[in-house]
Amino acid sequence: MSNDKIILSVATTGSWPTKAQNPALPVTPEEIARAAVESWREGAAVVHVHVRDDAGKMTCELARFQRVRELIRAQGCDILINFSTSGGAGRVDEGERFNSLAAGPELASLDAGSMNFNERVFLNPPDFLEELARRMLAAGVKAEIEVFDSGMIGNALTLVKKGLIREPLWWQFVLGVKGGAPATARSLVHLVDSVPAGSLWSVCAVGWRQLAMNAMAIAMGGHARTGLEDNLYYRRGELAQSNAQMVARLARIARECGREPATPAEARGMLGLA
Repeated sequence: MSNDKIILSVATTGSWPTKAQNPALPVTPEEIARAAVESWREGAAVVHVHVRDDAGKMTCELARFQRVRELIRAQGCDILINFSTSGGAGRVDEGERFNSLAAGPELASLDAGSMNFNERVFLNPPDFLEELARRMLAAGVKAEIEVFDSGMIGNALTLVKKGLIREPLWWQFVLGVKGGAPATARSLVHLVDSVPAGSLWSVCAVGWRQLAMNAMAIAMGGHARTGLEDNLYYRRGELAQSNAQMVARLARIARECGREPATPAEARGMLGLA
């Protein structure tokens, strides 16, 4: 498969950042949908969505995921919708984490192992991962396999061997989280070398290393995720004005390197969703 096209993902909100940290952070369904559409216009093919309650705190409420999807589609936007199943890194019961699958996403995150996540323990035991993968498969939702360290790759491949995750495999390497793999060139190369041939992979990184890791992915033939979930700053000391601003920069860098951002239709074809 050609590496000329690059799938750009935007993670608009996350479950941890707040408007107090950056007023541009979208938290209502209307704000999240607007951010998705603006980012799509700048070259994003995928939007990764967490939702918040009326107080701005993370929630897994089905109606809020449904509302985001409805608002995006109502604007004629065909961006791939990727709903989170993380539950804010374990801040809700396991059962609530399945809610987003009923809201009609094409993709959903599958966090492929347990870890210390900043100051919390993020539990993803084998039986939960198997049930999550089964529900994704039954719902026709493709797993975006989120990997925070190399041991999680083996966990995911166990599900692949059981027929619960279908090829082509779509990996998201999440670097720089306290408790996970560092955001370094050595980490990224090791992870890329550890996944099966024919895999598609993307990288995101927390904080100021976000852009450097994105640039590495561009150069290595991978794909990249940006957005306010991962980094609230456009550059050191300067808050980002919007998710779309961050996508526009990444698209510009990709084009300068000879890689055109994939349209959502092209991304669907690459991911086996067409």
